[in-house]
Amino acid sequence: MYCRAALVAAALLLATCARRPGSSTPERIAILRFENLGPDASADWMGRAFSEVIAEELTASPDVYAIPSNRLHSLDAAAGARPASAPGISAERTLALLAGANRAGYGEYFERGGRLQAQLTIEDLQTQKVTALLTASAPAGDVIQAASTLARGISARAGPYGTRNPQALRFYVIAMELGRADDGDLSQAIAADPDFAPPYRLMAQWKLRQQDRAGAIAVLEQALARPATAQETAARAGLELERATLRNDPAAQQRALAALVKLVPRDPAMWRALALLAMSRHQYRESVEAFRKSLAVEPDDVGVLNSFAYASVYAGDFGAAVAALRRYQALRPADANALDSLGDVNLIAGHLREAVEFYLQAEKKNAALLADGDWLKAAMARLMSGDASGADGFAGQYLDARAAAKDPAVEFHGAEWQWVTGRRKEGCRLLAAFARGAESGPMRETASRAYSELAIWSLALGDRAAAAQMAEKAAAISGPSTVMAAAVARFLSQPRAPAAEWSQRAERLFPDSAQSSVRHLVLAYALLLESDFAAAAPLLQQSYEEGANPASDEGLPILLAWTWLETGRAKDAARLLEFNPVPGPAGGGPLHALYFPRFYFLRGMAAAAEGRRDEAQADYKLFLQLSGPDPLMWGEEKKARQ
Repeated sequence: MYCRAALVAAALLLATCARRPGSSTPERIAILRFENLGPDASADWMGRAFSEVIAEELTASPDVYAIPSNRLHSLDAAAGARPASAPGISAERTLALLAGANRAGYGEYFERGGRLQAQLTIEDLQTQKVTALLTASAPAGDVIQAASTLARGISARAGPYGTRNPQALRFYVIAMELGRADDGDLSQAIAADPDFAPPYRLMAQWKLRQQDRAGAIAVLEQALARPATAQETAARAGLELERATLRNDPAAQQRALAALVKLVPRDPAMWRALALLAMSRHQYRESVEAFRKSLAVEPDDVGVLNSFAYASVYAGDFGAAVAALRRYQALRPADANALDSLGDVNLIAGHLREAVEFYLQAEKKNAALLADGDWLKAAMARLMSGDASGADGFAGQYLDARAAAKDPAVEFHGAEWQWVTGRRKEGCRLLAAFARGAESGPMRETASRAYSELAIWSLALGDRAAAAQMAEKAAAISGPSTVMAAAVARFLSQPRAPAAEWSQRAERLFPDSAQSSVRHLVLAYALLLESDFAAAAPLLQQSYEEGANPASDEGLPILLAWTWLETGRAKDAARLLEFNPVPGPAGGGPLHALYFPRFYFLRGMAAAAEGRRDEAQADYKLFLQLSGPDPLMWGEEKKARQ
């Protein structure tokens, strides 16, 4: 199972891990908050400053990976939050273990006789033995010099910190540990050293929490307008990444990540983020290489192994995909997700029988993983082989399991199965009956989703008037989880119009520039329903290259291939149709009607255009088998028989 958008977003928020030179096992060190042994409590802020400076300086080293404090404290919910000023040896040790560290650095400091004295203990968390004891001395108050000395004791290739100004660091650390929403301390940090990047980043994050996206971008712009300094190269790349993320600019995100991984080469989180972003943009070979870099530091990361498998199969390396998932299985033998993913990669590569077997194994191991969805995935894989009767058997098992689980939407699922297997009129009848029965009770929002789906089905059957009626019903009872689906259904069900008019309608529905990707996608759907392939093609291509909406991603390359086949780009279309689409564990959703079983007709068109007549005939035959008795509005059944 693979969820692209969620993984990309998560990976962009994570940071850092390390390796000791000459070690066969990658090592990851967590630098914990230091303890103040002096009598002056006003120097407590230095405890966090030591850990921040050391961890940040180690990011530049190619032989060490230090887990930063923000990643450690993202695990507070699992470990239980402790006071921010508590010594790390007591408050952060559990966090270090949860974050995957196998070494921890903890220390203490005090000021005496005009000097700042510090000691850092490095412990192997697996053996609980001390492996190193480092000391440093600096002028009183100069925590940066002392911390830098300790960082170079860990790695001679540690880089410089982003500021040499202790006051800038002090105000930044105080703001970070207090976690308050005002930016007074951050403003003072910036005033003390305007070229110090972390305060800008933290201020932007706070503004974003206050729903002030424009303000967050403005803060990042202010920081990036400053002249670049040598010690802040990585920090500036991080600022550029955050700005690109807020602007929803995947190309700029990718450029920033590519710059970052060169500057922090042992950071698996950055490699992982780059890999996931490249994968979302269908750059599979680049994704595979970035995943390999992440796995070189964290070879037992099952999430990365899982994603690497999908990238590998799309890059054409089925063997590497299977090997990664077998490794996942060995690490987590009780986890059914590895079996489900083996089903997916086999289905993608066209090994349908094997895909069915893996889905059934996953269902047997853990039916709750996908709420019995592996039965449905097995049914779809069997259907793709042309065995409608066998597919019905698996679908029946799915529906029985959902009924046993008292799923109130089981009739909805049954109606969708009727539709996807070509029994479209019966599917419409069953779904309409479900919606009418659910529209005035606790299933009101599910009924709204059913009406939205009926609107799309009506459009596919060529009945725009019925679609408009269903869309109005969907909108009338929509709630927070279905309002967007209802709005899209109403949009698509409007009277037919030229491309320019559809474009104006889309602008009215999605006027916000932040919604441009959604606007382009729904406009493309409207143009497809008008058979205006030339106008739809560039919109679909843009969505495909930028990374699709996860709800429609499996169908997007098929729809793009459709427009290319209709506009004379058969060779490009064939590339997009090479792999089978992975079915969703709860059904295909309303837009499934636009691309299944059309996928096989389009494959036949692409094969015929390249002179592969036998393949074309086989694809046309499968398309006709799956089309069922109720033809769709485009009349492709007739074309396939000719």
